[in-house]
Amino acid sequence: MRWKRRTRSSRAPTRSSSTAAGTSRLRSGSCHARRSARSIVRTWPRSSTGITDASTGTRSRSSSRRRVSAPARSRTEADLVLAPADDELILGWRDSEWTGIAPFLEEDVAFSSIAQGEIGHARALYELAAAELGTTADELALDRAPDEYRCAPLVELRLPDWERTIARHWLYERADAIRIEALKDSPWNALAGLAAKIDREEVYHRMHADMWADRLRATEEGSRRFEAAVDELWPFALGLLDEPLRGRLCETVGRPAAAPVERGSHTEELRPLWEEMTMVRRSAPGATW
Repeated sequence: MRWKRRTRSSRAPTRSSSTAAGTSRLRSGSCHARRSARSIVRTWPRSSTGITDASTGTRSRSSSRRRVSAPARSRTEADLVLAPADDELILGWRDSEWTGIAPFLEEDVAFSSIAQGEIGHARALYELAAAELGTTADELALDRAPDEYRCAPLVELRLPDWERTIARHWLYERADAIRIEALKDSPWNALAGLAAKIDREEVYHRMHADMWADRLRATEEGSRRFEAAVDELWPFALGLLDEPLRGRLCETVGRPAAAPVERGSHTEELRPLWEEMTMVRRSAPGATW
């Protein structure tokens, strides 16, 4: 059986006996669920970490007044923290879309908990960066325009098929473990300490991903679907890491190097996610919640 996820307006999962990959309707419109890695990303301009108005993408005057000067080294390091923070936030949001429609009740609870954990890690990273940049975690998470997010294309993808969601989960946790190890060696003590704390909590995410990978590989059909999804998402997974770390990911996953879908580009699926994620905050600009 194949579980497919519908949009939030119709939350009940449907089953399909077809073994071929279907198509899904994305928030941005109808298109094929499986597309080549290069065909769904667009380049976005690199920008500073300045806060922007959520609806127009222009710099907010009130946010600019709150910003304070930080030492150049701290500002550079804080800027780098935004990439993993954005990854965790957007992936947590994507994983949360399975709440209420996972294949069975226990998994509904487990995957929702993992989504919550990723968003919690994002908040901790945002707070670390915000302290150096003279802003707040909420402003970094929700007041930037979509093109200012540093997240990798892998986490933006809306994957309505369970095997593809698990393939991303498995690849992301493998790559994230390598990234966390690198962050634990950071000369910025606060970042190294936070990375160590996150690493202890991510152990359970990795165990869950490995459990599902083993479960899907246990049957011929499940293995075929899972491996096809891993093949599809492999270039995206490579793009999650900086180039020096990609060789370790190839060794861990057991796949050869490929042309990565680099960070620095966004899929068409980020903006609809951002619009929903920031909808309440944008409805009352400047409000204190």
